[in-house]
Amino acid sequence: MCDYSLHAIPNRLSVEGEQLVTHRFPTFSIGLASPADLEKAVSAHRESQKEERSWWMRFKIWFSQAPVRSEEVPAVCIPPGARLLLRDIPEETRQEFAVGPVEEVTFTELTPNAYRYRDGVRFDNGREVLLQHLREGLSVDVLSLALAEPDYEPLREQEV
Repeated sequence: MCDYSLHAIPNRLSVEGEQLVTHRFPTFSIGLASPADLEKAVSAHRESQKEERSWWMRFKIWFSQAPVRSEEVPAVCIPPGARLLLRDIPEETRQEFAVGPVEEVTFTELTPNAYRYRDGVRFDNGREVLLQHLREGLSVDVLSLALAEPDYEPLREQEV
């Protein structure tokens, strides 16, 4: 649903029909976020930068702060088996996975192992890729949250 690396970040469940984008969170993990939440966070950051400060202070703040703080952008969690539409798939990804620029995919957990990236997508040709290996900014439409994998059993944590 949401990789372990995103548990420290506010999160919410996705909504059917929602448009999302792949986003690199402050944990350096790629996850899904709402473009509206991202825009709100960027606007809030710009407003906070408008305070009257010397040019040197503005430069130091700009250089030392991330433009979007983690508490401002919630990760959007997708249940395994959900159907998604990936848009604007980059050429290198299309060649590597033998897919087109727009693909319908199934969201899946690729491994039951704890403390590993596990969220990924399965293309209709059977190839799978971790969200971590997708480009930031990829457009994702949530087509269906219904369980698309009828034999799916939630993955259990393996003891380490």
